[in-house]
Amino acid sequence: MEFKEGNQWKCCFDPQKGLYTAQIGFGVNCTLYEITKEIYENVDESDDSWSADLIREGRRLFMSVNDKCGLPYTVVLDADYEKLCPWSDAMISGKIWDEDFTDAVVENLASETNNREQRRKKREERQKKTK
Repeated sequence: MEFKEGNQWKCCFDPQKGLYTAQIGFGVNCTLYEITKEIYENVDESDDSWSADLIREGRRLFMSVNDKCGLPYTVVLDADYEKLCPWSDAMISGKIWDEDFTDAVVENLASETNNREQRRKKREERQKKTK
């Protein structure tokens, strides 16, 4: 695996999978992303703010929030986040959002457009199992 790192962010290229991923933050207060090759190539280890903004253009996989502004919580947008980012130090913080609630948020927030397809497939799989 190849890495690029800055202050509060880290990107990874896994040549075996041909996959680019990233993390902003760490531990119980972080977000994981699937990013493009272009994002990976353009992050700049000397410009943390710009690089973090660039990473945020990726598809969000996981978000753990423990920022003292309320109770901690975790949002799992892609159940495969651990397989996609085995290098990450992300940790679950507080209560994990319910699948149905997460699906509703993804369907209604423009910022989650790139998660809709995979969430719809997972929801369909869950519904088939309950029938």
